[in-house]
Order: sequence, then C-alpha cells, then structure tokens
Amino acid sequence: MRQLLLRVSFEERIKGEHYIFSKKNVEEIINLQSKGAKAKSYQVKQVRTLIIKYRLVNQND
Repeated sequence: MRQLLLRVSFEERIKGEHYIFSKKNVEEIINLQSKGAKAKSYQVKQVRTLIIKYRLVNQND
C-alpha cells in the first residue's frame, strides 16, 4: 500500500508507527498503520476510493 501511494506521488512522513501521506490537490490525508505485514481493510478502501476519485494513475505503468 505504501509503495502504491509513493508511486502516484504522495508525500510521506512517519510519526511512530503511522505513515501519513498527503498530495497536492488531494484534500484527504491517508494515515496507514500496518497490521503485521498487511494493511487494514478500511485503509485499503480509503486508498482505493482516493485513486478512483482523483483518477490517480502512474503514467509510467
């Protein structure tokens, strides 16, 4: 999940175990906290919703 957000140009900052992502022209801020090696299900839904809403696609892929 983290790599996906970085590939679509989100900026990352880390505070403790929280990975906080923001991007210019995207109102929402994403806060990821891992559950072991996996993302929590609500976080996957949040990221998916943002990708669809803002049509975030990496042009290199």
